[in-house]
Amino acid sequence: MEFWLITGALAIVVLALLLAPLLRERRARTDDPAAYDLAVYRDQLAEVERDLARGVIAEDVAIRTRLEVSRRILEADRAAGHVSHGQAPRGLTVAMIGVTAVLMVGGSFALYDYLGAPGYGDLPLQTRLDAAETLRQNRPDQATAEASAAGRLPPPAVPDAQYGELMDQLREAVAERQDDLRGFELLAQNEASLGNFAAAHAAKARVIALKGADATANDYADLTDMLVLAAAGYVSPEAETALSEALARDPSNGAARYYQGLMFLQTGRPDIAFGVWRRLLESSAADAPWVPALRAQIEDAAFRAGQTYDLPPLGAAPVAPAVPMLPGPDQGQIEAAGEMSLEERMAMIEGMVEGLSERLATEGGTPDEWGRLVTALRVMGQSDRAYAIWQEALQVFAENPGALDTINRAAEQAGFSP
Repeated sequence: MEFWLITGALAIVVLALLLAPLLRERRARTDDPAAYDLAVYRDQLAEVERDLARGVIAEDVAIRTRLEVSRRILEADRAAGHVSHGQAPRGLTVAMIGVTAVLMVGGSFALYDYLGAPGYGDLPLQTRLDAAETLRQNRPDQATAEASAAGRLPPPAVPDAQYGELMDQLREAVAERQDDLRGFELLAQNEASLGNFAAAHAAKARVIALKGADATANDYADLTDMLVLAAAGYVSPEAETALSEALARDPSNGAARYYQGLMFLQTGRPDIAFGVWRRLLESSAADAPWVPALRAQIEDAAFRAGQTYDLPPLGAAPVAPAVPMLPGPDQGQIEAAGEMSLEERMAMIEGMVEGLSERLATEGGTPDEWGRLVTALRVMGQSDRAYAIWQEALQVFAENPGALDTINRAAEQAGFSP
């Protein structure tokens, strides 16, 4: 109630200030410039008569003066009949006062009803901070988030038959050999590439467990990424733990810093999120993989934090990787792979990629083959090389718009932005 009394009083004060000029216009005026002149001229005539009686002026001077003053009186009298007081009609003034009052008072309360929160209790700063911390401590765990996100995530990609068969063999191999570090690394990369993020973070967690103290900041940042993607963009307590481990090993890790800001934004601390993201954006290269997401969200974070922020102009940045696929082997290689060890199978895949790369470099190939090489290298974790191959392909097919479209689509799937 106190809020409404204060705002009502303020509205009335402002309304009075706005209406004061209109009210002044309705004030009655008893004279005008012509009437004032008439009074002056009559005083002058009386003064002439007094001067003549005292002998101050001669009779002929008095006559000339009377004539001149009388002429001026006649002119002033004629002007008095045509003087307008400059007032609007009374009805129009009253109507304007009413319209102004309705717009000022009614409009103000209507705007507050639309933009404000009528009936919402006061929220002191410390109350809001406590609520944010409570939200952070009691938010859903990873399993709950993944169950909730199941209907909102796109279905995993369906690889071609050859690649799919190799993936099945890889899954079977690592299931039988739980201490195979290289196998789990490849499994995590390929499951993520296919969009199987739950399987990817499970494999990545096994990689970290096998590495133990040798696990790097990038390992934990990749785990965070897979956890968040599996939860449709939600930073769970498990993801927060992973990003904390990444930042403990490398405080400058860009992916972990991005997810740290996202976690604070999701738990009611846009002030911290904006600070983290601003420092990250201002220190990141334009082609850093987290830049597109940063640029898409930082202005909203700044607004929610009560800050004014102008997004700096930057070139287009990479988009999130989609579903790259490795080039597939022929039927004979698939049959032979059934008798190979995991290391031999992985070596076979790498050999196929190297063979494709060498052939394209010496003999050339189709746009589809160039695109497959880009995505294959990205899947294998060779991002710099994949980017270089993409740029080379753009030069090779510079005069072929259709080929460029094919190559750029493959590059987008690999996480590059044309």
